[in-house]
Amino acid sequence: MIPISILDLVRIRQGSDARNALDHARDLALHAEGWNYRRFWMAEHHNMRGIASAATSVAIGHVAAGTSTIRVGAGGVMLPNHAPLVIAEQFGTLAALFPGRIDLGLGRAPGTDQITTRALRRDPASAESFPQDVLELQAFLAPAEPDQRIVAVPGHGSKVPLWILGSSTFGSRLAAEFGLPYAFASHFAPDSLEMALQLYRAQFKPSEQQARPHAMVGVNIIAADTDAEARRLATTQQMSFTDMHRGVRGLSKPPIDDIETYWSPLEKAQASHMLACSIIGSPETVREGLERFLLRTGADELMIVSDIFEHKARLHSYEIIADVARSVEPIPMSL
Repeated sequence: MIPISILDLVRIRQGSDARNALDHARDLALHAEGWNYRRFWMAEHHNMRGIASAATSVAIGHVAAGTSTIRVGAGGVMLPNHAPLVIAEQFGTLAALFPGRIDLGLGRAPGTDQITTRALRRDPASAESFPQDVLELQAFLAPAEPDQRIVAVPGHGSKVPLWILGSSTFGSRLAAEFGLPYAFASHFAPDSLEMALQLYRAQFKPSEQQARPHAMVGVNIIAADTDAEARRLATTQQMSFTDMHRGVRGLSKPPIDDIETYWSPLEKAQASHMLACSIIGSPETVREGLERFLLRTGADELMIVSDIFEHKARLHSYEIIADVARSVEPIPMSL
């Protein structure tokens, strides 16, 4: 079967709060563990009223403590927001608490707007040093040298696996150069998908961590018993993307019967473009969509986003996806 993983946005829903969102993430991860999902990732976002994973390493600890086998990680930490030593210490601590289960995906975007970037004390030019910061972080996670003056404790010798995240060819080239696995954010930025994957596979250089290229590709999947119910559930995500274009950062909204009453034609086009890598429907529709998506991308692994308002319906969606994925095989890609 194609390996499947989860990217949980830890959405705070109307009528609820951050604690509830974090507990739902933990519960979803526990169920996903039983459904043979490989990883459960959360992302660093700041000043987002509807997302509860800003303190990503803390959220990872909460989820990891409620599970026992699934890998838990960051998808990702926005490294230019932090000193590499601090991230090595945080994820070294997680690796000490949950050995063999922690992933560290790295991005170079701020994960927020310009005003919040200033509040983070982030230099806008810090993204330019992202490649050097990745290497510095990797060195802190490697075994310490006898004469090393600065050591990450915990962290040194943990070799927490690093991933490069991206939505453009910059990340794909960097992941290839460093010999790291690569995760492409096609679940919200599909434009450079094929080119980024092609460059990553063609330019990949084997490393101590990764002998062969490994591309994980993001895809939105909303699954339900019927196509009609899945389309209705998908309106929550569609409204979120519409609100984003309106400059509104509110809480996740319950689904509605007719999304056409919510967005304008321009907003529909904008949201639909960002959500182009989406599969919405019944188990059979999801199966057909997965097969087409794998044929298009040759993904080694899928990172699935199933953004649904009601927790019970979201669990059901991920269970359907897991059932369908058992009969869907990867598509090998020639390098």
